[in-house]
Amino acid sequence: MSAIGGTGIILASNSASRKAMLEAAGVNFTARAGDVDERALEAEMQDAEPAEIAQALAAAKATSLDADELVLGSDSLVEVGGRRFDKPASREQAAEHLRFFSGKVMTLHSAAALARRGKIVWMGSDFARLRVRELSSEFIEAYLDAEWPEVSYCVGVFRIEGPGVQLFDSIMGDQFTVLGMPLLQVLDALRDEGALPL
Repeated sequence: MSAIGGTGIILASNSASRKAMLEAAGVNFTARAGDVDERALEAEMQDAEPAEIAQALAAAKATSLDADELVLGSDSLVEVGGRRFDKPASREQAAEHLRFFSGKVMTLHSAAALARRGKIVWMGSDFARLRVRELSSEFIEAYLDAEWPEVSYCVGVFRIEGPGVQLFDSIMGDQFTVLGMPLLQVLDALRDEGALPL
């Protein structure tokens, strides 16, 4: 996919989903993950709202690389039943998460931040609500047979662009937010910062 003019940015992530979104949107970028201890930052902010934590993580990623180009950081958090969930550490934990999600509403918070030379110049966020259908043990095992270990990199244990769509009865929210980044807000900010043509 060709880029639509503008200057190159740095995506401070190796997320396949975020790279695919930027590529499809025609944004000229290079991907280079920064060094951020996400779990430590979450632990420091354990009493904060999930949306605030997602924003703080996005900002930490954006400022983790000191560059003349704009650096884009992004992060997502999942909240179900008043609990916050991280990426599963093992297949067993992934199955535990899915059993807990079954029949409940998942709130997915996605945030993004832009930094230049280590200073934040823009932040944005959005959320989506996804209703998880009742999941049988047989489905969970078959799903993980098909999707593990790829979903070990995904909060919520799903890739909405793949078999993960089968987890849900309904989805309320922007598709890009569900994919892991409030892309329309990001594109608007990139235009404001001169990285994309108006």
